[in-house]
Amino acid sequence: MNLVKKLTTLFAATAQGGGHTYSLAVQCKRCGEVIRAQVNLSNDLSVEYDENGQVTSYFCRKLLMGKQRCFQRIEVTLTFDAQHKLIDRKVTDGQFVEE
Repeated sequence: MNLVKKLTTLFAATAQGGGHTYSLAVQCKRCGEVIRAQVNLSNDLSVEYDENGQVTSYFCRKLLMGKQRCFQRIEVTLTFDAQHKLIDRKVTDGQFVEE
């Protein structure tokens, strides 16, 4: 029984992401709804290389849409450095809000 609990704990911690996510919140310009999203830093990023084949940065583009009032698409573009630290963020048809 103890082995089953350890395995369950191990897989549950992996499924939660273990801190490898970036959370964001944007507000729709049209209706004002706040939409929250997460970026999985292990799976959602596209890598960008320099001419020598070294990783320079990571890029992520997300399209978000609310559920309550309107169905306006909000585009979020995030750029991370080689250590997965956010260096730039842009939003179209919305604005970033602090959580």
